[in-house]
Amino acid sequence: MKTAAQLREELRSIDHKSYPAYKSLKGEYRFTDYVLSIDHVQGDPFAAPSHVTVRFPMEKAGFPADYYKDRLSRTSLADYLLRQFGNAVAKLSFQARGSGKSGLIAVSRCGQEILDRSACCVTEKEICVRFSVGFPARGRTIDAKELDKILFELLPKGIPAAFLFQNQQKERLQAHMELREDQAALRMFLRENHLAAFVADGAVLPRESGVSAKPMKNAVVFKSPETLRVTAELPHKGKISGMGIPCGVTLIVGGGYHGKSTLLLALQNGVYDHIAGDGREYVVTDETALKLRAEDGRFIKDVDISLFINHLPNGKDTKCFCTEDASGSTSQAAGIVEGAEAGSRLFLLDEDTSAANFMVRDAFMQRVIAPEKEPITPFLERVRGLYEQAGISTILVAGSSGAFFHVADTVIQMDAYQPKDITEEVRGLCGEYPLADTAAARTGREKAVEAGIMAAASSHKRVMTKHEESKTRRNYYGDTVARPERMKTKVHGRDGFSLGHEEVDLKALEQLCDSEQTAALAYLLKMAYEGMIDRKKTLPEIVEILADRLAKEGTAVFREGGYVAGGFAIPRVQEIYGCFNRYRRP
Repeated sequence: MKTAAQLREELRSIDHKSYPAYKSLKGEYRFTDYVLSIDHVQGDPFAAPSHVTVRFPMEKAGFPADYYKDRLSRTSLADYLLRQFGNAVAKLSFQARGSGKSGLIAVSRCGQEILDRSACCVTEKEICVRFSVGFPARGRTIDAKELDKILFELLPKGIPAAFLFQNQQKERLQAHMELREDQAALRMFLRENHLAAFVADGAVLPRESGVSAKPMKNAVVFKSPETLRVTAELPHKGKISGMGIPCGVTLIVGGGYHGKSTLLLALQNGVYDHIAGDGREYVVTDETALKLRAEDGRFIKDVDISLFINHLPNGKDTKCFCTEDASGSTSQAAGIVEGAEAGSRLFLLDEDTSAANFMVRDAFMQRVIAPEKEPITPFLERVRGLYEQAGISTILVAGSSGAFFHVADTVIQMDAYQPKDITEEVRGLCGEYPLADTAAARTGREKAVEAGIMAAASSHKRVMTKHEESKTRRNYYGDTVARPERMKTKVHGRDGFSLGHEEVDLKALEQLCDSEQTAALAYLLKMAYEGMIDRKKTLPEIVEILADRLAKEGTAVFREGGYVAGGFAIPRVQEIYGCFNRYRRP
């Protein structure tokens, strides 16, 4: 390892040289309080900026051991420090000048959710932060004085401010750590009390706008109906009350613009912990919850959708269903089976984004089209069996069909953004508006076989494949041998990425909350494609291997060129499955 003085000397020696001479700086350098590593140098000042890592010894940082005693606390501390460093960097960026991206200092931008990110990692030994720096140039000539300014003047101001315990606002940091522990305790409370979700009294659910996840100002605060109110005892906050949504089948109903979708949005994002001031700090949902929707044109491969669809007119096998262009109903059927395979214990649906013919068939339609002529078994006739036989709960926003009232355990009406428990009232009305005879009989008759169908759907062996390797190379002996295909990835924001020449559309994975999760999915799919798809391993086996590595290694999985790259956030298993299921090439 070189010294900071040697780095400074090297900078002087390459001043005014051609920009590629910056590559000689790659390596580690010891500064007074930390080690700075230049991991990757951009090709020119207009290219993506260079990658820099700073390692700050925990001994010098001075944080109490309780702040990094386990993975939860380490992730919490890393999130807090990354936000602090981001604030510091925002004031330092572009203070050094030059062409292109010269002087840029950029770090991952954290949203309202707390994610495990490669941009900042905490261990018992050190704090490691990864960020980008635009190495300065005049035209395409090195401007070493400006980079010297960044490395020896600007960063030495920002780094200690963000990573020394003595420089922190102690009460604010303590509150951040305690909130995360309370959120973990609240998730345990869900499991212990057979609840699918919890929404605290006083929560602010509406967001500022469609493009901002910050809480809406002057919004109506949430207040639980008495019949659904539960109280949890948290380690730091103490007693907290709110609406507990029991496991089972829950309907959210109400007039337009009264808050149905707002509540569902809060629940689907409740799989993540949120920072203080978000308004949804104490809105938690079963961490395996999966938001489902219809996806016209979706790719489906080898999925058993016979739970919902059978006897297609074209004779296509629905026990091993494949299509390049799914309809809304087949895509939603596949999504449910894939969600069960991914281990989801809760499905979240909104009638507005679901296929109408998949959800329910009214009495008139059943009289016109005989059941034997209709290949789709509506979700209405399966939703109870999914819970009673497979243990998968459902929370459904219903706005047009009253049929779901007959199968619901709990009915919540949203009225001017306030919830009302109308379960008993609805049960009294169900006798006045009975289900069609065919639907009622079919629902009762097929309960006995639900478990068998779900088991078959979940255990189907879906083997991932890829194109045969066509590229070759000459080995040491001059023989022609296959050359493993190396795939390049490009992330297109939160909604998708490309792997090689294939586009992977993730817009339907609505619980992805950050583009760094999308980047991680692209990396994981690339890993699987290049080294794990062998015509033997099933998709669940591959995902299990990757999930196990993420659990054991954390963000260290994202190694590239010998170092851990920044710009990745660990996704849930549900999103890994969702990504792999939408990759068209295998």
